[in-house]
Amino acid sequence: MSNNKIVTADARVILRKGQGREFKAGGLWIYDNEIDKVEGKFENGDVIEVLDFDGYFLGYGFINEKSKIRVRMMSRKKDHPVTEELIESRVRTAWEYRKAIMASYIDEYLKCSDTKEQYTKLSCRLIFGEADFLPGITIDKFADVLVIESLALGTDRMKDIILDKCKKVMAENGVQIRGIYERSDAKVRELEGLEREKGFIGAEFDTKVLIEENGVKYYVDVENGQKTGFFLDQKFNRQSIRGLCKGKKVLDCFTHTGSFALNAAAGGATSVIGVDASDLGCKQAEENAALNSLEKVATFQCADVFELLPDLEKKGEKFDVVILDPPAFTKSRASIKKAATGYKEINMRGMKLVKDGGYLATCSCSHFMDEELFLKTIADAARDAHKRLRQVEFRQQAADHPILWGGAASYYLKFVIFQVSDEL
Repeated sequence: MSNNKIVTADARVILRKGQGREFKAGGLWIYDNEIDKVEGKFENGDVIEVLDFDGYFLGYGFINEKSKIRVRMMSRKKDHPVTEELIESRVRTAWEYRKAIMASYIDEYLKCSDTKEQYTKLSCRLIFGEADFLPGITIDKFADVLVIESLALGTDRMKDIILDKCKKVMAENGVQIRGIYERSDAKVRELEGLEREKGFIGAEFDTKVLIEENGVKYYVDVENGQKTGFFLDQKFNRQSIRGLCKGKKVLDCFTHTGSFALNAAAGGATSVIGVDASDLGCKQAEENAALNSLEKVATFQCADVFELLPDLEKKGEKFDVVILDPPAFTKSRASIKKAATGYKEINMRGMKLVKDGGYLATCSCSHFMDEELFLKTIADAARDAHKRLRQVEFRQQAADHPILWGGAASYYLKFVIFQVSDEL
């Protein structure tokens, strides 16, 4: 079926009594076990009506019988059916929100001759799925390039419309999008009955995209990098560690393409070691360091962090600042216990490498590892490492990744800075 269709079927989903709790609390998902029956004819991916057990109209959403998330809701109002006009309104609202919440950032870091150039240079998450009321679609804007990740059948069928509306709204602000790349290559697409897709949408372009964040320049590899190529959600967290790093020796673990390491170096660190298991990531980090003339301060090592940290401890190495930015150790509730063990291990090892009175910046990017469990795991690590912690700052994902209350999956990033002391 064409990726340029909105099909509203003459069909309706009727919930069981007392069900739809997440949706009624503000979320957008209706699960398979919450449904009493489906009436009418439809194809998976079509927009249908959703009714409560007593016939009360709850909204419109697209259905997929291959997914446990049976319906992803698009509208709660009877007079707001899912149309191209609704899609454009959602995209426009998303862009206006980014302009508003990033206004001071734009003024401070993207110093250009006019707003057109500022908006062109701005890199941000433009569409954040459910949190922007466009379920299953993520669109990152890297300067004048868009990268899309589509993970749900309904919005996958209308992704061309969504992208057209993005280009239209951008053009109204003087931003001409020169290329779009698709990174819908995540395995989770198979749960929706979708094949993995990766490649250009439209004309080909150089997939090595130059961006600037916090005054640091990066080459983003939108074709081969992780996820969409760069993790924009940490932009303000990277900024927050700069002051702690001035004149300090820093270790950045799971450095990816060197973003935390380069912010530490830009903040005046005397030396920074960035570590990542990916040889490609380390090469990109070295390239980014040279791009910013920071290659004499920030060096990079390809290694398994779980193996390297004990080796550094045995050698008696100590650092003023240790940064832990690991990938999600769990992508399901079933593996939370195993993930907690991994988080505890790296935090305990990281703390042991911090000088007395130094700092540990640590985070989790899994929404299954909730805030309470993450902080408890760090506390357990501190106890086993015989360290005392003073919390300096607790942060979350950047505001261009808004958290939708009632949509638990939209709150995923927890970032904490601690001062670490030997036990008294």
